[in-house]
Parts: sequence; structure tokens; C-alpha cells
Amino acid sequence: MNTKQNTLAVAKTILTRALIYIALIIVAIIVLYPLLWVIGSSFNPINSLGRTSIIPQSSTLKNYVRLIQETDYIKWYLNTGYLAVVTMFFSVLLNTLTAFVFARFNFKGKRAGLLSVMILQTFPGIMGLTALYMIALSFGMLNNLNMLVIIYVGGSIPFNVWLVKGNLQNLPKSIDEAAYMDGATKLQVFTRIILPLSKPIISFIALTSFMAPWMDYMLPRFLINNMELRTLAVGLYEMSDPLNNTSDFTAFCAGTILIAVPITLLYMICQKFLIFGLAAGANKGE
Repeated sequence: MNTKQNTLAVAKTILTRALIYIALIIVAIIVLYPLLWVIGSSFNPINSLGRTSIIPQSSTLKNYVRLIQETDYIKWYLNTGYLAVVTMFFSVLLNTLTAFVFARFNFKGKRAGLLSVMILQTFPGIMGLTALYMIALSFGMLNNLNMLVIIYVGGSIPFNVWLVKGNLQNLPKSIDEAAYMDGATKLQVFTRIILPLSKPIISFIALTSFMAPWMDYMLPRFLINNMELRTLAVGLYEMSDPLNNTSDFTAFCAGTILIAVPITLLYMICQKFLIFGLAAGANKGE
């Protein structure tokens, strides 16, 4: 009887593992096939979407050369890079400072402030597009990359403040108190103690803050009409728009591959912090 039960248990374990591996293989194919198709198309000499393939018959770099020489791709890249880097810097700075205040100090209006920040998370950003346009128009900041930075940084605060606050609350306050007793200021405690201990969550905030403007299409398309200030998403979309007779799909594929380079590098640099950073803010107690 025991032998039969053991055999059934082993068969059940093997079957379970086989089903898991099959599911993982299917997911991998679903994820990797479009990526491999885009990579193969970027090296395809034929400028036709229907005649591209994962493995082109004769690979060529002419799509990358044409992309750089015949379009403003470098300018789009620099504009988007400026948006992403500046947004990342100020998002990390403002979110960590705000979360530090909410997590480590008690003050009048703290609960109301936290509830307000939480409520702001429930509204999708697209609801405010018209209002953002009118604000930018009123302040003369249409066709201004800095206006986009302000919007991205402000939009990151509701979610990220709660995330970082939950992480900081896991750090014992005795560390702060010992530093204050030694004569440290609040700014010194923040920069020399809190920030070094919060590298995982800061890495996660930095990565997500970089990706938001790097991949966004809606806001730049809505607030930027100057051809010199186009971002990658807007430029590539218009370059591949069949309605404007500008469909250059192989060059488009080459552009998307180059877009992935900075994000991939950031993931590689921050990889060891990301998983912990995702779980670090799970404690949202007050």
C-alpha cells in the first residue's frame, strides 16, 4: 500500500512539474516571439511589414543607418533622455524626502495628508489632460520639456510616497534618535543614514521614474507640437503612420531595439535591488 502511495506521489510530482514547465515554455514563446520578430525585422533589407521574418535571408544594418541619417532619431533620443534622467532625479529626491517626513515625524495634518495622497492614486492621469493643457498654456509652458518633467514628477508622488513610506517604517527609529543624540541634523540623518539603508526601494523608484517618460506617448503628443522637441514615442509613431504615407516598418523596428538599450542596462544594474524593493513598501501601516 505504501509503495503504491509513493508511486502515485512521485507520478503526481512529475506531472505537476511537467505542467509547470509546459506553461513556462508557452509563456516564454508568447513573450519572446514578438521580440525576436522585431529584432529580425530590424536587420531585414526589405522595407515591408508583410515580408519581414525572424531570420532575414540577408541581414543588413542599413535600417539603423537610415534611421540615424534620414530622421531626427538622435534628437528624439536626446529629448527623451533629458526627460527620463531629470524626472528620475527629482522623483527620487522629492518622493524620498516626502516619505521620510511622513514616516519619521508626527505633525498636525499628517493623517489628512496621507489620505489625500492615497485618494489621488485612484484617479487615472488621462482625466487631467485638458486641465494640464490649460495650465501649460496659462504659464506659457507649451512645447516645453520642463513642463513634462513637472507633470511626471508630480504624478509619481501619490503612489511612490506610500511605497517609500512603508519601507522607511521598517527601519527602527532608534537609529535616528542615536544620530540626533550625537548632534546630527535631520538633513544629515536623511542623507547619511536613511538613503544608504533605502537603496532597494530607491532603485525601484529610480527605474520606474525613468521608464515613465521614456515610454510615454500621450503627454508629449498632447503638450509638444514643436518638431525639435519630439520624443521617441511620438517620433517613431509618426514615422510608422500609414495614414501619412510614412510607414517605414523596418527602420521603426530598429528604433524600438535602440529604445530598449537604456532600460535593459538599468535593469541589469538595479536587478539585485528590484525584487526586495517591490516588497519593501508592502507595509503601509501608519
